[in-house]
Amino acid sequence: MRHQGQRQGWILGGLIVLVLCVIVSVVGAPRSARADDAKDAQQLVDKARLTFDAFITDKEMGPALRTLVTKAHGILIYPMVLRGAFIVGASGGSGVFLAHDAKAKKWGGPAFYTIGEASFGLQAGGDASEVVLVALTERGVKALLGTSAKLGADASVAAGPVGAGADAATANLSGDIISYSRAKGIYAGVSLEGAVVATRDALNKAYYKKEVTPSDILIKRTVTNKGAAGLVQAVAKATGK
Repeated sequence: MRHQGQRQGWILGGLIVLVLCVIVSVVGAPRSARADDAKDAQQLVDKARLTFDAFITDKEMGPALRTLVTKAHGILIYPMVLRGAFIVGASGGSGVFLAHDAKAKKWGGPAFYTIGEASFGLQAGGDASEVVLVALTERGVKALLGTSAKLGADASVAAGPVGAGADAATANLSGDIISYSRAKGIYAGVSLEGAVVATRDALNKAYYKKEVTPSDILIKRTVTNKGAAGLVQAVAKATGK
């Protein structure tokens, strides 16, 4: 029994390492493993626009999300967040963050980010989701501007209301960041408590052709990329600002 317990422990340990390696390869691949970060960045921007448009225009959502984004200080869009699980669950994906400058009355960005979390328990399966995070407060934006932020700790996060009663519930929402997700065409509020959001420095550098921080991109606005014009315009139109 002792040897059997040790063997099971080794197997579990190996599975943990394997899952973590897969997640690292998806959301944090080193520069040498990414031959064309600039191309990847532009593709991510284009996919983010499609995801955002789908969330905003889908009739299933009703006016709830469209009302919410008019109050947004920032919007973080993940076109695909992958989750795979076998004993150990892990998820991760890449996305883009845009922030609104109230003084200039303009949206800026995007800056590139990852998201990841891990959970332990008996589970099996996997899925892919689209995720949109709406930062309703300056605290939420400031937390996301850091190198990394833990949702629920550095900024409060709550699942956005969907379905019947969503319109009324939206008026009573509280939290720095409100999260929405869509998997297989079905919308749902999703809690991302404990998830870690971090910058993708390699993509930021490749997209803007120089070393830049999220603050350089979103606050100081020292760099721009015309390839993001469509996404910025879509967000500006939806938010009315």
